[in-house]
Amino acid sequence: MERLLKQAQERRAPLIEALPNTDCYRLFHGVAEGRPGVAIDRYGSVLQVQTWREPLLKEELALIERVLGDGLTLAFWNRRDKTGGGDMPVNPTGTELGLRFDVTPPHAHRGQDPLLFLDFRAARRWVAANSQNKSVLNLFAYTCGIGLAAAVGKASEVLNVDFAESALGVGQRNASLNSVQMATMHCDVFPVIRQLAGLNLGRGRRLPAYAPVQRRTYDLIVLDPPRWAKTPWGAVDVVRDYGSLFKPCALSVSDGGVVFATNHVPSVDSEQWISALRKCALKAGRPVRDIELLKPEADFPSFDDRPPLKMAICRF
Repeated sequence: MERLLKQAQERRAPLIEALPNTDCYRLFHGVAEGRPGVAIDRYGSVLQVQTWREPLLKEELALIERVLGDGLTLAFWNRRDKTGGGDMPVNPTGTELGLRFDVTPPHAHRGQDPLLFLDFRAARRWVAANSQNKSVLNLFAYTCGIGLAAAVGKASEVLNVDFAESALGVGQRNASLNSVQMATMHCDVFPVIRQLAGLNLGRGRRLPAYAPVQRRTYDLIVLDPPRWAKTPWGAVDVVRDYGSLFKPCALSVSDGGVVFATNHVPSVDSEQWISALRKCALKAGRPVRDIELLKPEADFPSFDDRPPLKMAICRF
C-alpha cells in the first residue's frame, strides 16, 4: 500500500500546487488507484480515512499517517458499520479556493458523510465564477457549499433548500465563517419546486404539511439529489425518475438561465442521462439550448474517464 500512496501523492502534486488557498482535497482515491473501498482526504488539519468494506488494520492506519500525515490529525470512519475515531481538533475548519468550511469528521458530528464533498469542488468553482448578480436556488443543499460559493460570487440572492435542519445549520456556520449571508429553507424539495413551477402538489390525497411558496423563476438552479431517498412527498430516484425533479426545475429557471444538474450513480451512462434531460425539458415546453458536462478535478481520477459524479450545465 505504501507504493500506491506515494504514487497518488506524486500524481496530485501539480494539482495541489495549483489550487489557490486550498487545504481540502483527496489524497488517495482507492477505487481508481489500486485499493477499492478506501479513500483518504485532507480537510484542513485533519487526515480523514474512509472505508466502505472492512476497517483498516492499525498497522495500515499508521502507514497512512506516516506517508500522508505530515503533522495532520488522523481520523477514520468505516461507512459499513458506522464506526470511527481519532483525535479531534476543536472546531476544525478547512479552506477551499479561499472559502472556509466546517470540516468536522463523520465520527464526531454523528453523521454518515463528510460535511464537505470534495468531488463537488468543480461545481463550487463554476458557481462562484458564474453567479454574479444572479438569483440562485440550491436544492438538496446539504451543508450549503454551493450556496456559499454563490454568495461569495456576489449572487443577488441565494436560497438553500434541504430537509435536514442540522445540515442547514452547518451551512449557516459556513456563511458566518466567510462573512456572507444566504437564506435557508428547512423543507422537502418536492413541494418547493412544484410550487415554484406552478405544478399541482397532488390530487386525491391528504398532503403533508408544507410552506407556501410563490411561483417565480431563478437564474441559476442547482439540482444535486441523493441517489435515492424516501420522503413524505414521494421517493427521490435519480435512476428511474430523474424527470420528476428536472421538469419543475426546467419550468422554474429564467430565460437564459442555467439548471446545474447532477447524477451520482456510477451505472448511469452520461450520454443517456443527458438525452433524458433534453427529452424531459422538451416535453415540458422548455427545451434546453445547450448542455455542458463538467467533471471532478484531478484528485478524483477515473480509470475509464467515466467518473460516477456527472455534472450537467443545462442552459435554457
